[in-house]
Amino acid sequence: MSIVTVAATQMACAADRDSNLASAERLVRAAAARGANVILLQELFETPYFCKDHDPRHFDLARPLEGHPAVEHLRGVARELGVVLPVSVFERAGTAFFNTVVIVDADGRMVGHYRKSHIPEGPGYHEKFYFSPGDTGFRVFATAFGRLGVAICWDQWFPEAARAMALQGAEILLYPTAIGSEPQAPELDSSAHWQRTMQGHAAANVMPLVASNRIGVERGQKYTMEFYGSSFIASATGEKIAEADRRSETVLTARFDLDEVRRYREAWGVFRDRRPELYHPILSYDGRG
Repeated sequence: MSIVTVAATQMACAADRDSNLASAERLVRAAAARGANVILLQELFETPYFCKDHDPRHFDLARPLEGHPAVEHLRGVARELGVVLPVSVFERAGTAFFNTVVIVDADGRMVGHYRKSHIPEGPGYHEKFYFSPGDTGFRVFATAFGRLGVAICWDQWFPEAARAMALQGAEILLYPTAIGSEPQAPELDSSAHWQRTMQGHAAANVMPLVASNRIGVERGQKYTMEFYGSSFIASATGEKIAEADRRSETVLTARFDLDEVRRYREAWGVFRDRRPELYHPILSYDGRG
């Protein structure tokens, strides 16, 4: 299908898992009522952002993908509404734990999953304590409403991830997110930088992009963090065409003609004129290739 409506959503997360799932479903239904075909929920929406603390009790939140309660529930919602849902979960896989997105197609099928590749570690964002680095590689998922490239939060700061998905044929880039205040530097507000980084991915790869962040104040054992929302949808030239505020539960939608975007991307020539044989420095940490 060439004409696709995408949706970005944002919400605050309560302590109760069932309440958060109900809120997520409410946003999905609101987006579908506005004609959305691909609806993005935020990162780890089932719970508060537990990575604020080093607390081994939080490993109990993880579930295997097979039979995962939130995924199974939203599979039914996707099937009922005929929409595509990337579902962010805390995955338990044997003795390993991953930050994972499951792609649910419009008929309720699980198309596949992606495990977060770049795992941050810093005050209030202690993800390395909980998650192993993803082992799926960057992937693109063929769905009823286009080929979707999906990465997660910290992945969005790395242009290599977006380009890898674009090279595999992505038509839309999706980034579920949990980002807000920096406990070690309360004067720092990264929201504009965060948006501009992803706008650059959209512009450089000439494809629409959707980013969904959480909102609200969450208190941990050591840090209190305020998530700054600002979810947005960017056009294939990087322009923000829909944007949420910092505090309100929100559903944003935008409509794209993917065939028209493809023709523009092909005419612009950025993939034609690539020189991959010259890019070997990015294959090493120190730029020596």
